[in-house]
Amino acid sequence: MFDPDRYDGRMPYRRCGDSGLLLPVISLGFWHNFGRLDDFQEARKIMRRAFDRGVTHFDLANNYGPPPGSAEDHVGRILAEDFICHRDELIISTKAGHDMWPGPYGAAGSRKHLLASLEQSLKRLRLAYVDVFYSHCPDPATRLEETMAALATAIHSGKALYVGLSKYPLKRLKKAVRILKDMGVRCLVYQPPYSLLNRWPESAGILEWLRDEGIGCVVFSPLAQGLLTPKYLDGIPDGSRAARPEGFLQPEQVAAHLGKIRALAELAAAHGMALHHLALQWALRSPAVTSAIIGARTVAQLNDSLDALLAAPPGDALLDAIDAVAPPAAKDKDTDS
Repeated sequence: MFDPDRYDGRMPYRRCGDSGLLLPVISLGFWHNFGRLDDFQEARKIMRRAFDRGVTHFDLANNYGPPPGSAEDHVGRILAEDFICHRDELIISTKAGHDMWPGPYGAAGSRKHLLASLEQSLKRLRLAYVDVFYSHCPDPATRLEETMAALATAIHSGKALYVGLSKYPLKRLKKAVRILKDMGVRCLVYQPPYSLLNRWPESAGILEWLRDEGIGCVVFSPLAQGLLTPKYLDGIPDGSRAARPEGFLQPEQVAAHLGKIRALAELAAAHGMALHHLALQWALRSPAVTSAIIGARTVAQLNDSLDALLAAPPGDALLDAIDAVAPPAAKDKDTDS
């Protein structure tokens, strides 16, 4: 039984670009915390609690785990056992493009990889369709027409309701969106990394272009894989992402950003906020951003992150102070890679 008051207004929803789809401003992602190495029962509690608090968007990819595929396995089991009566309230997204299985067709942007991966994801998720299917990354070795035709097939076959693109640089993103349009398919959403420590979509002009085009933007790593939380202010704690050998966050990344992290934490404290609450409110300040994806290893972590919505959005003076500590990069020279 889920909370009957889950849509009482505590979770704001934003329109995804100019589409008819509304997404919660905070979505739940399964990049690191729902694989076979993690606690399945805690994962179940996290998903149930997220839904109770109005989180209706669950974001996955074929290779999420670890090991790859195990996050979709776990989520599929939980969906089948706990959410079977609520499928039409949920937005389930998955992706393909990064390394997934051995051999020449286990990654990249070929039609073979994308459509085979989608079939595998649907089996693991125990679903007839996903709501959003992404090309997870650009593949310079494959013509965009082939990759976009695979996404169009996912739509026309009924195995995805919408398609999206992730991490494409602006020049290639524009071309991909145009090709999809010529095929009669609209790109619903773009997914980039975006945080106080990674302002690339802003400096590259992507956020501005997405807003002009009416394409939604769902950002991942708004807390920079946990760097923008209090946990790393005094070093690398046991059990954290930077301490796990299978993780993407490396100790040298923590060391490189520590000065900025501490300065941002001081700014947040001076304004009566936790660092991670400030980081989430900052990411959501842009009208181009539809939703920010968070991860959680425990229900307590999830609740704490969602409580960021209770904090006041940063005002102009605070935004100026943030820019002084973590300024946007110079405008990038876009490439077609």
